[in-house]
Amino acid sequence: MSLPAATPIDPAKVIDLTHTFDASTIYWPTEKGFQWEKEVWGKTEGGYFYASAKFASAEHGGTHLDSPIHFAEGKQSVDQLTVQQLIGPAVVIDVSAACAKNPDYLASPTDIAAWEKAHGTIPAGSIVLFRTGWSSRWPDKKRYMGTDKPGDVAGLHFPGIAPASAKVLLDRRIRAVGIDTASIDYGQSKDFQVHRALYGAGIYGLENIADLERVPVTGATLIVLPMKIGGGTGAPVRIIAILP
Repeated sequence: MSLPAATPIDPAKVIDLTHTFDASTIYWPTEKGFQWEKEVWGKTEGGYFYASAKFASAEHGGTHLDSPIHFAEGKQSVDQLTVQQLIGPAVVIDVSAACAKNPDYLASPTDIAAWEKAHGTIPAGSIVLFRTGWSSRWPDKKRYMGTDKPGDVAGLHFPGIAPASAKVLLDRRIRAVGIDTASIDYGQSKDFQVHRALYGAGIYGLENIADLERVPVTGATLIVLPMKIGGGTGAPVRIIAILP
């Protein structure tokens, strides 16, 4: 008895939402950048080509995942997140018009309410993504972060999510939250209330997402594939969306 063939995925419906990791990758001002070094690169004594390199990176930089333990003691680390948690229906809330007028904009409960008025209540288990339009500024660090000075945390200016919105998302029992800026808390945050509220509830985060304008507001499936770091508080991640 033969099994039915798997339904192939249309390659045209698969979108990469990941910024490339290289020398221009943006990290928090207190971190070193992405480091990549060729070790062997060329023709060997045997006459064939061989290439090998090494890299070093902070967990939180470039397109990456925050595991709940990043801001919640005792919660899941990267390796403890199940593959089921890393796949889910995408909800895209577009706040780019407001962010274009205010780099410190906080995505509000009103923004969520407007989305739900148009599309219905956010389904439980969704991966909610806030599109600020900031990925168009990548990799210009000054425009993206508000500052390009090493260590200048006080100079950070980019949009984030309002703490009141975190409470709404908790009520919706979402699986994860993401944004196309450097942090789910805006640049001027000093207490990281959104991180604390969501991660304390076991929700993970996605930051520095690329090209969210290519993902529809509903109907796409997100697949999140972080490096499986044992005990990791975060990890570089390859995010793809499968369009409806």
